[in-house]
Parts: sequence; C-alpha cells; structure tokens
Amino acid sequence: MMTRTDSNSDSLLDDAIRRVRKGDKGAFEVVVRRFERPLRAWLAVHAPPGVDIDELAQWSFVQAFTRLDDYELGTNFGAWLFTIARFRLKTEVSRLRRVADYRVRYAPDLLQRELERRASEPPGLKEARLEHLRGCLGQLGEDLYRFIRWRYVEEIPLEEMAARSGRSVTAVKKQLWKLRRKLQACVEAAMAAEGEAL
Repeated sequence: MMTRTDSNSDSLLDDAIRRVRKGDKGAFEVVVRRFERPLRAWLAVHAPPGVDIDELAQWSFVQAFTRLDDYELGTNFGAWLFTIARFRLKTEVSRLRRVADYRVRYAPDLLQRELERRASEPPGLKEARLEHLRGCLGQLGEDLYRFIRWRYVEEIPLEEMAARSGRSVTAVKKQLWKLRRKLQACVEAAMAAEGEAL
C-alpha cells in the first residue's frame, strides 16, 4: 500500500519529468536526487570487482534523460531506471569478460615473443643496458631517486610510499610512471650514442 508521502513523492517526480519534457532540463535534478543513492547502492551490490559504479550510475541517468520520452508517466520510474542500469551493467560485465579472455588467450603468446626477442639479443647488450641504467639513475636527484629506491629496492607498497611522500597513491603511481619513461629514454639515448661511437 502506498503511503501519502510516497504518493506526494511520485507526484513531484512526475511533475519534474513533465517539466523536463517541456524543456526545463534543470528539473531532472529532482530525479537524480531521488534515485542517486539507491541506484549506486544497487550497483555496488550487483557489480563485480573492476566495474566503475559511479560511471555506470552516471551513464544510467544520462540514458534515462535522453530516453525520457519513452517513459510512461504514472508507471514506476525507479523500475524503469534500474532496468536501464541493469542492462548497462550486463554490457559492462560482458566487456570485461572479453578483455579478460583476450588477455588469457594472447598474453602467453606475447610473453613468448618477448622472451624470444630477448634471447636473440647479442651478448653483452643486457649488461650495457644495465650499465647505462646505473648512469641514468645517478643523474636523478635524491628527491626522485627515493621513489625508485622505495619501490624497487625496498619494495615498499604504494600506500606507504604515498604516506612517506605526502602524496596520494595516484600521484605516486604517476611519478613512478614518469620516472620509468625518463629512465627508458635516458638508456635508449645512451645506447644510441654508444652505437654511433662504435
């Protein structure tokens, strides 16, 4: 049985939808405010790890907004919205399975190719790269070298590195990525210069 509050709430919702259909896009905020928390909670319960719940919720609201003319006033808007979210969740789970399947099927082949490439390298190339890497590491200032030392020598978790440096985990990941690229470019430049000198 529907309470008076539910009836009033449904009436406000239908009124907001009518206003949106007449061009008042801002009225859709009523819809979002009413269903945002329940939709995110539902997605959190039903979505497997690796699914971005916030993105799915936002996508569902955008779809509901763009397809608002398909909704029949007076029916259960929540059920209609959650159906949109459910189908999007199924699509996302299927996409993640395809990606995982692709990695399972092709990763061993890619790894094998890389191992074969490395095995066919001339003797001494690995040692030369390591020597140039040592030189490149020596060019880093202590403030940057500490990230390399923490991660690859002391094997400190990213969370602890973030706490030690006063940065977020995301910022630490980005810093490590930049350092790896910088070191790779440095080693490649040194190897190229060495090749030209021979």
